[in-house]
Amino acid sequence: MFWYGHDVSGWGWFAMSASMVVFWALIIMVGVLLFRAVNRPHEHTHTPAAPQTPEQVLGERFARGEIDEEEYRRRMNALHGGPLTKP
Repeated sequence: MFWYGHDVSGWGWFAMSASMVVFWALIIMVGVLLFRAVNRPHEHTHTPAAPQTPEQVLGERFARGEIDEEEYRRRMNALHGGPLTKP
């Protein structure tokens, strides 16, 4: 059974110790990666929004404060074919 002697040399102990550390590190890493893959929140695919009407775009710009009320009313009149007034 012990054809090459009854003990293991220093390099043998080092190789066994290092291989056990690497083995358990790989086992733990695989476990962590599997756990993270299973518990990852599902990504929702966003469907593109329906095209907005010009009135909606204008209303959003007014709500964000990009244009004032006078500009909003003037552009709404222009969209609906109302009379254009000069500033």
